Amino acid sequence: MADEAGQLEPGALVYDPRTRKVGEYRDKAGPYAMLRPVGGGREWEADPALLRPATQQERIDATLRAANHRTKRRV
Repeated sequence: MADEAGQLEPGALVYDPRTRKVGEYRDKAGPYAMLRPVGGGREWEADPALLRPATQQERIDATLRAANHRTKRRV
């Protein structure tokens, strides 16, 4: 997830306590970490100091939510 310098790697799934959402880390923009919803969507800014790795259950929930959303759009 993080390299030796403590930086997040692109694609890592992290939990943002401010929004209470799991996001895919994209990059850093100024003082913010840029996160994207699992399955795609609009990016949001997060405080990198507050982020933590998503738990296995949070990853599963976020992936399932994204799959359900895709299915609903097809119906």
